[in-house]
Amino acid sequence: MAGSFVAGRAISRASPKRNGGADPPLSLAMPTVADLQKTAELEKFLVEAGLYEGEEESAKREEVLREIDQIVKEWVKQLTSQKGYAEKMVEEANAAVITFGSYRLGVHGPGADIDALCIGPSYVNREEDFFVTLHDALLEMEDVTELQPVPDAHVPVMKFKFRGIPIDLLYASVSLSVIPPLKHAMPIFDICFVELPDNTQMFEVLGTEKGCLSNVTGLLGGVSWALLVARVCQLYPNAVPSMLVSRFFRVFTQWQWPNPVMLSTIENDDGLGFSVWDPRKNPRDRSHVMPIITPAYPCMNSSYNVSTSTLRVIMEQFQFGNKICQKIELNKASWTALFEPFQFFELTNCSTSPHGSEESASGNSCGVGIIGLVDETSILDCLRPNVENGLTQTILEQATSENVVEKDEESLKELKACRTATVLNL
Repeated sequence: MAGSFVAGRAISRASPKRNGGADPPLSLAMPTVADLQKTAELEKFLVEAGLYEGEEESAKREEVLREIDQIVKEWVKQLTSQKGYAEKMVEEANAAVITFGSYRLGVHGPGADIDALCIGPSYVNREEDFFVTLHDALLEMEDVTELQPVPDAHVPVMKFKFRGIPIDLLYASVSLSVIPPLKHAMPIFDICFVELPDNTQMFEVLGTEKGCLSNVTGLLGGVSWALLVARVCQLYPNAVPSMLVSRFFRVFTQWQWPNPVMLSTIENDDGLGFSVWDPRKNPRDRSHVMPIITPAYPCMNSSYNVSTSTLRVIMEQFQFGNKICQKIELNKASWTALFEPFQFFELTNCSTSPHGSEESASGNSCGVGIIGLVDETSILDCLRPNVENGLTQTILEQATSENVVEKDEESLKELKACRTATVLNL
């Protein structure tokens, strides 16, 4: 994989695997003939559902990444020259672009964005160079559209589309004056790479269909879903995909939250000074209701946004998935039943206007962009108390920070004046 932008590779499930988790596997059982048949049926469903990227789009992604890699290399050389370094230093100046996330794992679907990290030398910084000079250079390129710098995000990122391919580009400088070529840099930077089944993207699709894939609204983001799947892979290292799906719902239906999900033991390094997730020391960590811990230092809770209300929504869908998987194992249901979309508007009484104002049943006007996912029985006992605890303000802050709602002054005034209870017609 060194020197290549190939996202990932399918891995065989026919031979025993090592477990890398904090606890030993629950089962080392090998797949049965029935398990292999169910996996074939699942693979067929995924193909028919269009979850696999075509060769043409895959090749385009690799070409786009090569072009972006060349752009940042030229950008660093120009900066090196502008900063007055010697000619030899300018010639050796370099940057490296590496991918991560679902694309790197090879579990992305068609149209998914590419998470990429630009690694530059110590004298190229993020605030003045990445978000200013590189941003300005990208702004002038015809291939770049929808350029959106987000320097104040928890993870500062530059979002854009390059020839139609969505890119989330991050930047990090390292304490090196010269970045080694990619083929030499990969062993250095590729510290933590988790191999997952090649069709793990079905869990993100499942989360989307069931209304449970949205970190900003207090549900689970893509990182959290990937970590949950990885943990099940550790617990059942020899399982084929169909087995992993059923075990996934079985495990997390019975999981005793807030016991954390961890792929490895939490590492502490007081010398580096970064705060790691530790409910014994950090009061805020003790309030987390569904901790899913990232494995690399500094370990953090990827699901810190989950609340008591949204945890209940997630658990309801886990229980639903577990029941469907039991029926599938008994040949009483097909994989299609598992991926049926959650009928939100049939189970809730709500109105929403993504980009403007709309009159609610009580006559109040509100410009709202996001809305919590709740069923009708959850509204009264879950959301009404939270309105008084600042849920409206939280939704406002999250929506505006993610550009979900229009940021014009009038829309913000309307949104601030709107009560969450009114939006949901409580």
